[in-house]
Amino acid sequence: MDETRLSAWIASHLGIPDLRIEESRPLGGGSIQENRLIRCRSGEGVREFVLRRDAAATIASSRSRREEFRLLEAAHAAGVRVPEPVGFCDDAGVIGAPFALMGLVAGVGLGPRIAKDLALGGDREKLAEDLGRELAKIHGVLDPRQDPPPALAFLGPPEPDPARAEIARLRENLDGIGAKRPAIEWGLRWAEAAAPPCPAPALVHRDFRTGNYMVDEAGLTAILDWEFAGWGDPAQDLGWFCAACWRFGRLDKEAGGIGSREAFERGYAAGGGQPVERERVAYWEVMAHLRWAVIALEQGARHVSGREFSLELALTGRMVPELEQAILAATAPAAWPRSHSDA
Repeated sequence: MDETRLSAWIASHLGIPDLRIEESRPLGGGSIQENRLIRCRSGEGVREFVLRRDAAATIASSRSRREEFRLLEAAHAAGVRVPEPVGFCDDAGVIGAPFALMGLVAGVGLGPRIAKDLALGGDREKLAEDLGRELAKIHGVLDPRQDPPPALAFLGPPEPDPARAEIARLRENLDGIGAKRPAIEWGLRWAEAAAPPCPAPALVHRDFRTGNYMVDEAGLTAILDWEFAGWGDPAQDLGWFCAACWRFGRLDKEAGGIGSREAFERGYAAGGGQPVERERVAYWEVMAHLRWAVIALEQGARHVSGREFSLELALTGRMVPELEQAILAATAPAAWPRSHSDA
């Protein structure tokens, strides 16, 4: 990375001519994109940023950094607790690829540590409530009955059947990496048969889970990672957050491995979220296992392709059999809609 060009770009963008980069280093996390700490110094003092750009290899369902940054801007303007969107650069000549610059937020974001280290996050039931409130804010960022603003025109109109649209995307992603997984195909057939209607689509985060928010000792500090956001069923985010695969071993804590489902739903209702229908949320919990299994296969394929050698990516691909076991348990013949189970 050319720090001289990057320093000049940041100085120009912020209007601080004497700004210089003091430190640049990789940050942990960010299994799909590359995140770096950028510490700058000027006569105005020290400012710290996170620079986010594409990793050497990515996955098909991830948005571009430009689109992700525009979604972050919209969430920030709507009062969602997110990092400050500082600027976006699409000139690959600066550091070799487009990048987004955000304010650094204090705290810890590693999912397993948050779930298991009770010194983090403050009161866990309050943390679950706060996360529910933030999710309700996210679902209210845009009005699906109106055209999105020009900066978000890439969203297009909401899909009339979010569940089946998600199933189609998962099949396309499986085909894209040439994966043949009968257990996942069985689960997708169940999902197709059991797909619920979506009475009121909204902007959904689509990766709202422990591991994609930051906490300090007192509580929540920021919601991260907007690369999958788009129109969808609000129950998808509720199901993704509560799915067993994202509890990091704390299966008794149904809300993200950190609190009770009731506290999470209470916060969601207090924040103005749509009424929670447990049956629809349960459907999206199964879909969470299906989608995570496909993403895990894509992550493993990034390593196998040779474009990005990574032990983390290789191990992620090895998680799939466990996810398939959960999928098969949730979609046993007795769980199919009667019209299909009687056929």
